[in-house]
Amino acid sequence: MQIGDVAERTGLSLRTIRHYEEVGLLPEAQRSPGGFRLYTEDAVTRLLLIKQMKPLDFTLEQMREILDVRQRLASPRRSDKTRAGLQATLEDYQRLADDKLTELRRKVEHAEAFAAHLREPLS
Repeated sequence: MQIGDVAERTGLSLRTIRHYEEVGLLPEAQRSPGGFRLYTEDAVTRLLLIKQMKPLDFTLEQMREILDVRQRLASPRRSDKTRAGLQATLEDYQRLADDKLTELRRKVEHAEAFAAHLREPLS
């Protein structure tokens, strides 16, 4: 599918999709004979995962590693030792995501309290 279709499906801008491709979060797209970028369903799935990581403030390097670990775990050609190491890395990121989510919830609570304060009439 072309980049416009991908943008519509993911809710990301064309510029963002190109940026993720440039920084290596998304494999380089194939090109049509006319030079248009062509993306697969896997690219859409990957972009949606990146979109979920973004609000948690994962760095580009962390995102790249998470995507790589998930891709490597999906391959059946991994030894048990390699698979265990990859799973441990993914579990570390799961804990980090939980910590980041806890922090976001705390910030939302503070923001809600502040917004409620602003709605109170001045005396």
